[in-house]
Amino acid sequence: MTKQIYDFSEGNMKMRDLLGGKGAGLAEMTNMDLPVPHGFTITTEACHDYQRRQELSEQLLAELDQSLSALSRLTGKQFNGSDHLLLLSVRSGAAISMPG
Repeated sequence: MTKQIYDFSEGNMKMRDLLGGKGAGLAEMTNMDLPVPHGFTITTEACHDYQRRQELSEQLLAELDQSLSALSRLTGKQFNGSDHLLLLSVRSGAAISMPG
């Protein structure tokens, strides 16, 4: 099975088709040691799979759980918790952005 979620530290600009423009940019900035908050990118392939199936795959859900757990450990915050709440920014991004 193909990996569907990449930590920002795992990507780069050469992965633009897979990570989208924003995901590849965040990965590149992370690898340049710029102060980017920790995070991960769900691949464009996972998005296409969702569009075909109209549901999230079991693999994607498992990877999402793993990625959220890793992010929680790294930040000391808890997604869906009551104290030290982990907040996420969710953005869409294609390999090539449309103007406007």
